[in-house]
Amino acid sequence: MSEVIYVFDYAVTLDGVTYNAQVSGRRADHIWEGWIEFESRDGADLRRTRRETTQPNREALTYWATGLSRTYLEGALKRALEPLIVRPRMQPATPFFPAPAPNPSVTVPPTNRPVLNPFSVAAKGEELLRRELGALRGWHLRNIVRAYGLADEATDFGRAHRG
Repeated sequence: MSEVIYVFDYAVTLDGVTYNAQVSGRRADHIWEGWIEFESRDGADLRRTRRETTQPNREALTYWATGLSRTYLEGALKRALEPLIVRPRMQPATPFFPAPAPNPSVTVPPTNRPVLNPFSVAAKGEELLRRELGALRGWHLRNIVRAYGLADEATDFGRAHRG
């Protein structure tokens, strides 16, 4: 059963008609829902909004209502006077794509550029060079060997010889 939660002590005017406003609410499925009701000063026109808020209890709904500004009420009155008209599409909507966009690839494709200069790293110490090279994948190492000419062209880097 609905009840009046809060009555505003000022009126709202839109298009030359003045309305008194109040927040009403009801408990629905363990929550309170609230809406705003408007009555023209002459009593000839009654309007209400759709649900404006849901709150966990009546006290929270009352607190919400006391914080509404005149500007908010003017917008709510406009919504109540000019309700949203939803026109159904003539043809059912169809998806543009058969599936969502793929996730970006985590694996970076190998490039032919070396990831480090072995001579520059070696100048800082052999141990550092060993650690840096040990952390790399095989294709990184092959790119370094090729880029710095550390093996002759006949080297196959462990692959089977082609006859």
